[in-house]
Amino acid sequence: MQDVMNPLERLVERAEQLMQRIESVLPQPLQAPADWDAAIAWRYRKRANGCGVLEPVRHVGAMQLSDLQNIDVQKEKIARNTEQFVSGRTANNVLLTGARGTGKSSLIRACLHSFAPQGLRLIEVDKADLTDLPDIVDVVAGRSEKFIIYCDDLSFEEGEPGYKAMKSMLDGSVSAATPNVLVYATSNRRHLLPEYMTDNLAQQKSENGEIHPGEVVEEKISLSERFGLWVSFYPFSQDEYLRVVAQWLSALGMDQATIEAARPEALVWALERGSRSGRVAHQFARDYAGRNERPVTVKKRIEDVDGLAEEADLE
Repeated sequence: MQDVMNPLERLVERAEQLMQRIESVLPQPLQAPADWDAAIAWRYRKRANGCGVLEPVRHVGAMQLSDLQNIDVQKEKIARNTEQFVSGRTANNVLLTGARGTGKSSLIRACLHSFAPQGLRLIEVDKADLTDLPDIVDVVAGRSEKFIIYCDDLSFEEGEPGYKAMKSMLDGSVSAATPNVLVYATSNRRHLLPEYMTDNLAQQKSENGEIHPGEVVEEKISLSERFGLWVSFYPFSQDEYLRVVAQWLSALGMDQATIEAARPEALVWALERGSRSGRVAHQFARDYAGRNERPVTVKKRIEDVDGLAEEADLE
């Protein structure tokens, strides 16, 4: 009997090993990080086997609200909304739209640094992973911290699954809103979807046209409308651009005489790029400082010049 059972036992053992290998490659439910104190910012990523994980961001670009310039109105709105959120009062999901390189992403990072001591945390989610938003919310729902779900450079094409997932997350799901989670998104598109002239022409009745063409437009703006707070950003004037250039050069160790001498080149740089923004100012300052063989030095509350976002605008 023992001789008969041994092969059976070996078969069962091998079957269990096979099941363990199969389970290791199957998608697993999202697990909470072992140590939430490891970072103030997290990034949601999908592994090759389809399993999602929350990875800590070890080095968040240094930025303070006081370092941001030319966006005082926008800064006040975002800071006020975030302060309401971390203090347990009602607050809105936020959509930041407008000109590229004017500080949208930098403003969110500055808010994270300012309110992290009060329990604010950030989770960055790519557009391709928005369908996993319910899983992320379930993981953080029971935490005492306040979480911002951050989607950078968000825009959709028609039919993308993330569009519907985001709509349900913001307002429309049967589940109640989670009090410790808000969504902050940045985009260069006001309504997050492309808008075409044919959308207006569809208002004219045709044989193959929509019976209710207005509903097509309503669908396109329905997602952006679910963000309670809209904050718009605008291109810089020449004086604002030069002021930001001066502050970047100062942060990179340039003296006042060198900064004044750099103004003509800064204007040419912006003309060649076809844009005046904090990002362009930052890129020019790095190029100019490098050509003048000046070592990078840190001034005025700026802890890590290389770590700052290229959108940052210094005071």
